[in-house]
Parts: sequence; structure tokens; C-alpha cells
Amino acid sequence: MTFSKLKAWEIAQGYRNRDFSCEEVTREFLDNIKEKDKDINAYITVTEKMAIDQAKKVDEKFHNREEMSALAGVPISIKDNISVKDVKMTCGSKMLENYIAPYDASLVKKIKKNDGVILGKVNLDEFAMGASTRTSYFGVTKNPLDLTRVSGGSSGGSAASVSANMATISIGSDTGGSVRQPSSFCKTVGMKPTYGSISRFGMATMANTFDQPGVIANDVRDLTMMFNVIEGRDEKDATSVGNPGLNFDFDFSDDSIKNLKGKKFAIPKTYLNMDLNERVSGELNKAIEILKENGAVVEEYEIESLNHVIETYNILVNGEISSNMARFDSIRYGHRTDKKFETIEEMYRASRSEGFGDEVKRRIMIGTHILSMDNADEFYYKALKVRGLIKKDMDRMFKDYDFMICPTFPVLPFKIDDDMSPVEMYQADLFTVPANIVGSPSISLPMPAGEDGLSVGIEFTGKRFKDKDLLQASLAFERSLNK
Repeated sequence: MTFSKLKAWEIAQGYRNRDFSCEEVTREFLDNIKEKDKDINAYITVTEKMAIDQAKKVDEKFHNREEMSALAGVPISIKDNISVKDVKMTCGSKMLENYIAPYDASLVKKIKKNDGVILGKVNLDEFAMGASTRTSYFGVTKNPLDLTRVSGGSSGGSAASVSANMATISIGSDTGGSVRQPSSFCKTVGMKPTYGSISRFGMATMANTFDQPGVIANDVRDLTMMFNVIEGRDEKDATSVGNPGLNFDFDFSDDSIKNLKGKKFAIPKTYLNMDLNERVSGELNKAIEILKENGAVVEEYEIESLNHVIETYNILVNGEISSNMARFDSIRYGHRTDKKFETIEEMYRASRSEGFGDEVKRRIMIGTHILSMDNADEFYYKALKVRGLIKKDMDRMFKDYDFMICPTFPVLPFKIDDDMSPVEMYQADLFTVPANIVGSPSISLPMPAGEDGLSVGIEFTGKRFKDKDLLQASLAFERSLNK
């Protein structure tokens, strides 16, 4: 049996049926990493000893007939901006190349408590700033579906590890689509829950009011297994409130396909007027037809404020980045220059110049400019008002509709050596950013692969704290694709 091609819930069932052991499964996944990752570059750190030790403990617990979590023994990868005790946490940057995390993130504690097997830490754009993993100090992560293409970002290592059967589930972070976009590129399922559903304690902050941990998996059922474990309020994170909509018993029977009947989907006219990639546009039309065939209603809806999403997002996010990156001063932790310096200011300048890559420097400089003197009133505070307007408009839409539908990304995975400007990369986030601006749950679901092996992701976005409804509709859509 090839364990690594099984979904997480199938592995969990196999343990309970005593079909195979956790150690067997874990060793196969580790062998996969050794064989494939030299070409893909998804992992920054492989925690082989920790994974084998945990697998043996899980087998012992099953042998002793202990009551076990559904997540017990499931092989998991963790994005390398999330803290795992005594393991490197690089954030894909030279600045933290040798930093060892002294504690577990709150969500990692929950995974360990539920006997999940952590295989290692996976690659990302430096400090999660990017959409391709090309900004990582440790090199680009290649797309397992086509090694000449990027895996997406910033959680590209997470999506690639699942897509290449080097993990069954991966934890990523999503600030403006960083879980959903790589899921679209790598033909996986990726979801960002409602803001505040999962504790951010132990996750390196990029932009406080946008960041949220997310999950990448092979199907919706695997997503629910993980969300059931990591959801919850945390006293160490004042922005976490928990979300019962992520912790429930799910109907995975064939009848679940009926959950689309009567559901109303809105598709913004702004998106329909865009010059989309022909393949992406065609797959979106197919998805709409599938929804209609299963009793859903899909209608156009005008949201004028979505025309200002990209500008609003980048002003606010870069402002928050500027403040958050100031903590990397090379004194408490982080890269320190080997050059001679006479003042602490010279040390700051040299260390940060060497430790940060171009994209991080660019965003720090933009954010600092936005927040300086009169620019804060002219840019930052105006953007906050527009953010409120976008939220009001989307709330108005969600009074009449259950979900919003659109492509996850306007183009197919691009080639690693494609010369896209930073502005073009920022603009491509148009479909994923609104969910982060308003805090809504949003999921990317893969359409069937074409002859080239590539897939197009379709994004559903739901009402805040209605994650259960979003997951049920996503499961129904997934089942309808596989009929």
C-alpha cells in the first residue's frame, strides 16, 4: 500500500482498523521528502527524529487502546513563520537563518496535544511577503504539477508539500490570499477561516489586522479534521475569539451534495468585466454551471468599492509591515553584520541591509513613507475609511446572498523565470484580498486538471463566522465535481 497517496481521514481510519502503523506511514512520508524535495524545495527543515519519536508514541497509544484524536498520527507540515519549539523558524529570511524557536505556537501545541506528527517546516516568501516563494532566502519552491512553474505564495511550501504527497495537511498563514493562491496553483484545497478563529500566538506577524492561520489539504474533509483541533480563543492572542463554526460533526455522506440546493452565490460585476486568462474564465463558467445544476442560484452583483481593493490593501498592509519589521534589530535576535561599526545606528543599518531581501526592504520603505508625517492622513487613514466602506458593501451583499464566487487567481501558475513586476504581482491579488479586508472565511477549491496537469482554483467567500456553511457548500461542490 502507498500510504502517502491517502487522504488524512483515510490514514486515520486505517490506524483505527489496525491496517498499518503510524511509524510505517511516517517513514514513507519522510522517504518521499528525501526523494522528491531535492527537486521541489518545499522543506526548509525536516524534523525526522521528532516525527519518528512521535509516530512511535502514537502506535503505543493505539496498542494500549487509548482514546485518540482524529488527527492522531496524521503527517503534517508547518509553514516556517510558525513557531515549533526547538526547531528553526527562519521565516524564509537570512535575518532569522539560525533562529531556534523557544516555544510552540498555540496552534502547534494543539496539534501536538492531539498527537499530530510534524514532519518539518516548509518554505515561504520571505516573512510571507510575496506570491511565488521567489523571495525566499532559501530559494523558490517549484510546483509539483510542473517543475518549471512556481508553487505560489507565500505558503508555497505548504501547498507543494501536500500536492507532492510529502504531507497530508499543512498549516500556512493568509494575509491576502497566501493559503488560497498556492492551493489554486498546486491543485489542493486551501482555506482561510474567519479572522480571529485561530490564535496567531507564535506566528510571525506580517500585518496584524489581516493575518490568519489557514489550512491546506487534499480535500474538504481533511480541512475539517484540522480546523476542529486548532480552532479556539486563546488568552495569549487578544484578537482571537474562537469559532464554533469550525468545530462540529460533519455529514460526509453522499447526501451532502444536496447542501447546494437553494444557496445563493453572488459574482461581482467588477470581476466579470476583467480580461481574465481564457482557461480561468472557462473554468469559472464550468463551476457556475455545476452550481446551477445542483440547485444553487448564481447572480451578478455590483460592488463598486471592490475597484479600490488593491490600493486599500497595500496601503494598510505595508503600513503594518513597517511597524512590525522594526522589531528585527539584530540585538535580541536576528542576523548581525560582521562588518565593523562604531555606532548602534551603523550596526542597525548594516545588519538589516544584509538580513532582509529586496521585497521586504521595498515594503518597509513604502510602509514607512505611508505612515510618515502628513502622509498618514493622506494615505493610511483614508485607506482605513475605504476598508470600512468595502466591509459595509460586502455585508450588504451577504444580506441577500450566502456566498461570493470568483476565480482564486486571474492566471495559471506562472513560470519561475517569468519577469513580473512587483506591481503586477500586487494587482493579481484582486480576488483573494477582499476576504482579508473584511475578515470573512474564504476557500479555494480545485477544478479538474487539464491535459497539462494544471488546475484552476475556484474561490468561495462566506459570511463572517459562518464557516460551517462555507465548508458544507464546499464539500457539496467537491462531491459534485467527483460524481
